[in-house]
Amino acid sequence: MITKRIIPCLDVRDGRVVKGTNFLGLRDVSNPVDLARLYSESGADELVFYDITASAEGRALFTDILREVASTIFIPLTVGGGINTVEDFDRVLKCGADKVSVNSGAIRNPQLIEEAAHRYGDQCVVLSVDAKRVAGRYHVFAKGGREDTGMDAIEWIRSGVARGAGEIVLNSIDTDGVKQGFDLEMLAAVCAVVQVPVIASGGAGCIQHFIDLFQTLPQVDAGLAASIFHYGEVEIRDLKQQLAKNDIVARLV
Repeated sequence: MITKRIIPCLDVRDGRVVKGTNFLGLRDVSNPVDLARLYSESGADELVFYDITASAEGRALFTDILREVASTIFIPLTVGGGINTVEDFDRVLKCGADKVSVNSGAIRNPQLIEEAAHRYGDQCVVLSVDAKRVAGRYHVFAKGGREDTGMDAIEWIRSGVARGAGEIVLNSIDTDGVKQGFDLEMLAAVCAVVQVPVIASGGAGCIQHFIDLFQTLPQVDAGLAASIFHYGEVEIRDLKQQLAKNDIVARLV
């Protein structure tokens, strides 16, 4: 049985970790370096670092804080935000990232997925998709959830994997920050069309939500969350112990 991963997410704006609800109402949380160190030491399997306003502001991802975060932790690091070219991949990887997450840049230029996968390998390319229900369909949103592209999210994910994306992060805007559970319906639709690892993001409010996720959709590889970890509502060690008690395999610390 594949070990399930628990992944904290650092949404970074102006050098600080922030968090909102449904991608709106962002509020300050903490210093990203301090949080990264805490998660690395407390049993997180990986860490995700998003420069959440890079694409909307049309700039490159800030690398000074990224370098400091990468040098602080001893777990795999996925980095996204403002990734528009293969050169952006190169720059972020040289700062210490293990994987690179593409979102808006891939929407503008789907060939970017293929080019990056060819140069760095599929395992390095993470397709992050911000999706929301619109008129009964799942739409892809760009620029940090600000812009409805009108694209069908399931078809976009299918095509992204065909181009070489080695992992999918599904961010449900509908459940983001609401803390009522992961978007199991949307996740099931994604898992039905791809064979690569799928990471669930958006909606975790308690330990039971992770148990529900992995028991309902065992094909999901990882659960990603932010505020419940940032504010100490759920401790990663406690979460993993409860997963184990429910026969869900996780790396214990």
